[in-house]
Amino acid sequence: MTFIEKLEQSWERSNSLVCVGLDPDLGRLPAHLSRDAAGVLAFHRAIIDATRDLVCAYKPQIAYFAAAGLEDVLLATIAHIREHAPHVPIILDAKRGDIGSTAEQYALEAFTRYGADAVTVNPYMGSDTLEPFLRYRDRGVVVLCRTSNPGAGDFQDLEINGRPLYELVAERAATQWNAAGNCLLVVGATWPQQLARVRAIVGDMPLLVPGVGAQGGDVEQLVRAGRTARGTGLLVNSSRAILYASRGSDFASAARAATIELQQLINRYRQD
Repeated sequence: MTFIEKLEQSWERSNSLVCVGLDPDLGRLPAHLSRDAAGVLAFHRAIIDATRDLVCAYKPQIAYFAAAGLEDVLLATIAHIREHAPHVPIILDAKRGDIGSTAEQYALEAFTRYGADAVTVNPYMGSDTLEPFLRYRDRGVVVLCRTSNPGAGDFQDLEINGRPLYELVAERAATQWNAAGNCLLVVGATWPQQLARVRAIVGDMPLLVPGVGAQGGDVEQLVRAGRTARGTGLLVNSSRAILYASRGSDFASAARAATIELQQLINRYRQD
């Protein structure tokens, strides 16, 4: 089964476009959990068990694990998803982008070492840096396009022959990089007009949409701008607002409640 097929089944099974980002911040763990590998793993297992029927994907952010020396916890977290939520795709948020032989190693890291279903990549260095990832035709390659951060426009909005750079990235993804049908784009919820423009360029290509919750993206605007005719096509990522909905012993139930709230809010606008 390809990543896109797994994602489409997950959308249908969960009736949800919610993607939960797994960003383990040791300083924000519930007070009763230890600030070490055991505590982080227990935290993630509880979050996954509480939300696995409500999400279309999980997105572990590799930097949070690597900075704390918790790569083994990342492996164990992925193993837990595989065992207890095998229908839910895993997107490794790594934003890799480097020249050929190095990119090959990053692709091995994402798809062989961690066994991710998809990985985020940075296209800034050009098509040849994406090719090692695209060779994994059954895996997803999630290309940064118009990101959610305040400084995104510094480069992504620069015009080339009268068109902003992010539009050219979207067009290149749709017409050249997606030969195997395994590309997705990252487009921030904080930019609904640009999101609508990307959707018009790429058709039904899935879009990973960060920026709701802590970053303030408007759910109604992003869903109306980015949904496909089938009411899918989006992975709306929320990390902190779900993971840290409570710092008490009820953190898992609070995470479930926050996920349900976001799921229902998104679904309100999917078919309007």
